[in-house]
Amino acid sequence: MSNTILTNSVYTVSDFEQLKKKVLNWAKRFNTFCFLDNHQYQLEPHAVECLLAAGVKRQLATGAGNALEQLQSFIDEKDSWLFGHLGYDLKNEIEQLSSSNPDNIQFPDLFFFEPEVVVRLSEKEIEIEAEDPAMVYKEIKETRINTEHNQAAFYIQSRLSQEEYISTVKKLKQHILRGDCYEINFCQEFFAEQCLIDPLAVYNKLSLISPNPFSALYRINDAWLLCASPERFLKRQGNKILSQPIKGTSKRILNNEFADNKSKDELFNSAKDRSENVMVVDLVRNDLSRVCKEGTVRVDELYGVYSFPQVHQMISTVSGELKAEIKFSEIIRATFPMGSMTGAPKKRVMQLIEQYERTRRGIFSGAVGYISPGGDFDFNVVIRSIMYNTTAKYLSFEAGSGITYYSDPELEWEECLLKAGAIKNVLEGK
Repeated sequence: MSNTILTNSVYTVSDFEQLKKKVLNWAKRFNTFCFLDNHQYQLEPHAVECLLAAGVKRQLATGAGNALEQLQSFIDEKDSWLFGHLGYDLKNEIEQLSSSNPDNIQFPDLFFFEPEVVVRLSEKEIEIEAEDPAMVYKEIKETRINTEHNQAAFYIQSRLSQEEYISTVKKLKQHILRGDCYEINFCQEFFAEQCLIDPLAVYNKLSLISPNPFSALYRINDAWLLCASPERFLKRQGNKILSQPIKGTSKRILNNEFADNKSKDELFNSAKDRSENVMVVDLVRNDLSRVCKEGTVRVDELYGVYSFPQVHQMISTVSGELKAEIKFSEIIRATFPMGSMTGAPKKRVMQLIEQYERTRRGIFSGAVGYISPGGDFDFNVVIRSIMYNTTAKYLSFEAGSGITYYSDPELEWEECLLKAGAIKNVLEGK
């Protein structure tokens, strides 16, 4: 473990997009890195930031069991930048559950690292924290942007046929009717075997088609995450914490402004989508109340509809004031996995997810982000993402929706295909 003191240097940016490409191409040399990009979205609370963490000074990779306890010790060891992820199967530790479905990508349940280099890029400047910032800046400036990408064709399959999916949704509705749960987020996997891709090139294509505010390119050795997420899980700033769950989706119609606005209005007025959204908001309020001062948890925005390149989304914002001396592990134990990716009540629906889904979620529907020196943090929800293992040559992406008693199974199938559409287009070169 290196004890080298890092220093900061700031340089003026003349061509933001060009420099961002150079930063990403420079990062490829590292076996572990995390690149977070909000694509300048004005989604409050907004911070124009494009962050890269590269190289490892120290790291923690572990499975569910006592992972959060280990993570808290790792955080307390030193006040530093930490980047990494919380995998969905931390649920097994938090709620005493189990997972037996296959996992072909093999991200650890939990991974965090203190980077050797931190780069923050904005439209006006690049800030580099490293042992030798000037050398890093020189290397980035001299990095050649590789635009060549020859990808062999491969076949994308689904774990479920349309008939199997519809049958499963009908069974889940029976669980709701019996009172087992109120809402359940049910996902299906799309996958390809023996495929070769250039993760950086595919991520660049995905960002071009779907430049969302919680995007990430994340690598741990042979496991890659190419993420175009529109959803924030949790953000802490001082003693304030907030979550911005998404429930409710409608299609963009970019060549027809009238029809596009109609689609947006229909989403806002949809009783089904409002029902899903408010259920998750209530769940988030309950989760945050466990770590916030009494009476401080509030809904800042309910049923906000925001437009993204592929879809309109219904987003609500819930915030609160944290209790004094609350630890990161306590916050995660109270709020993870996020309600938008489970349903309610949380423990029972996670048991049903394990029963009816065919593969382990792994990093999907987990969270990727950072903890800053001083303890502020920001984490996304890992959705609209490609997972890829370079050794196994296995590629995976998942799509799902919230199932309620009023769900139409055929429409839920169509919503899954809509969400998966941008990724399929990227992979198929459309």
